[in-house]
Amino acid sequence: MENLNIIIGKINTVLYFPILVVLLIAVGLYFTIRTGFIQVSLLKEAFKVIKEKPKDESDVSSFQALMISTASRVGTGNIVGVSSAICLGGYGAVFWMWLVAIIGSASAFAESTLAQIYKKKGKHSSYGGPSYYIEEGLKSRKLGVVFSIALIVCYAVGFNMLASFNLQSSFQSYGIYNPNISPKIIGGFFALAVAFVILGGGKRIIKITQNIVPFMGIIFVVVSLIMIILNIGRIPEVFRKIIEDAFNFKAIFSGLAGSSMILGMKRGLYSNEAGIGSAPNAAAAAEVSHPVKQGLVQMLSVFIDTLLICSSTAFMGLSSGIDPSPALEGAPFIQEALASVFGNLGYYFISASLVLFGFTTFIGNLYYVDSNFDYLAKRELDEKQRIPYRILAAFLIFFGAIQEQAFVWNLSDLFMGIMALINLPTILILSNKLLACLKDYKTQIKEGKDPSFVAKDIGIKEELDYWK
Repeated sequence: MENLNIIIGKINTVLYFPILVVLLIAVGLYFTIRTGFIQVSLLKEAFKVIKEKPKDESDVSSFQALMISTASRVGTGNIVGVSSAICLGGYGAVFWMWLVAIIGSASAFAESTLAQIYKKKGKHSSYGGPSYYIEEGLKSRKLGVVFSIALIVCYAVGFNMLASFNLQSSFQSYGIYNPNISPKIIGGFFALAVAFVILGGGKRIIKITQNIVPFMGIIFVVVSLIMIILNIGRIPEVFRKIIEDAFNFKAIFSGLAGSSMILGMKRGLYSNEAGIGSAPNAAAAAEVSHPVKQGLVQMLSVFIDTLLICSSTAFMGLSSGIDPSPALEGAPFIQEALASVFGNLGYYFISASLVLFGFTTFIGNLYYVDSNFDYLAKRELDEKQRIPYRILAAFLIFFGAIQEQAFVWNLSDLFMGIMALINLPTILILSNKLLACLKDYKTQIKEGKDPSFVAKDIGIKEELDYWK
């Protein structure tokens, strides 16, 4: 296991720099410019669209699809990942996370809009994702299969094992924690809780996420604001250090793999998932009158995740006056920061946050896995047929709690990188269809219409399940 971890770590070093860093920024900038800076120009429209409800109450709404993708995005990485990036890379990691989110949100818009265009009719709702637009748009079933396998391994194995480890590690601050027994008890408890939800089917997953995600996000941001207000005198210094460290290129290039730039981008990408092809699996489920509507909604999910939740974590820690260091990597840094103001309540709050964030991450991730098993099977599976891999997925949550942190991080980074390497070039190749779809939407908005979409109007000749 140790040798495998070393090999994966070396692969990731090359994969993320220069390959993925350059690709992420290049594709994000391309879509930012070609869409007319959609992050700003249609931001108001995105908030308007999120309120829309489908004609049939049984269909998945834009808001529900947003909550599914946000459930997966907003997870333990928003606390542990951000803390680790700051403790290992320095203050500048926060800036690079912001940059990935702002630029990457245009990629998130692109991939989710494409998922809507190429979505499939299901028994109860539509479904789809990158594998579907890879096969239909690029005419490559083989590449679609590779993507689906990478996603399943990344989310059901890597990300869920990582979330489980992060969750149980937050309890290390308590005196009753026993390193030989506690991880097994905590991992076992959450494996059973997740099994209860996911064995109840997709509708139960949607119901749980739409209720928990808004609640936990609001509480977390409120506590962060209290920390900032109580430590307001330190905020100017925090901003100064973030900017100075972000552009300290001598330090960055002298230790590139562990620099604020690379760690900030890796953890930012892990947290908001913009461009890697995960959120489109949720976006495809929404019932909307035009594909662009769901693209705009998913763009908001990136902002919620990184600019709101990740920033809340960063300022919770950095405003406290406690210096981030490798010794405090992960949950301990944020727990110590909150404890400096709230005492033991700070430890309890972070543990409770990780429990909620981790739980919704588990079930949101497995919603994505469902869609990709359907792709591999070439049909929508029955709930009974999903039981074997859902039980295995629950066991992996238990297994993740007792693994080494470095190995699980590296495994997640590897398969996330493979997904991005396939998805980013794909949405670039299909960009003309996407941009034509966006132009159609803007034209109808200017005419005062509620936009509706017909595929042939923008020259799409493929036989689609929707948009005829």
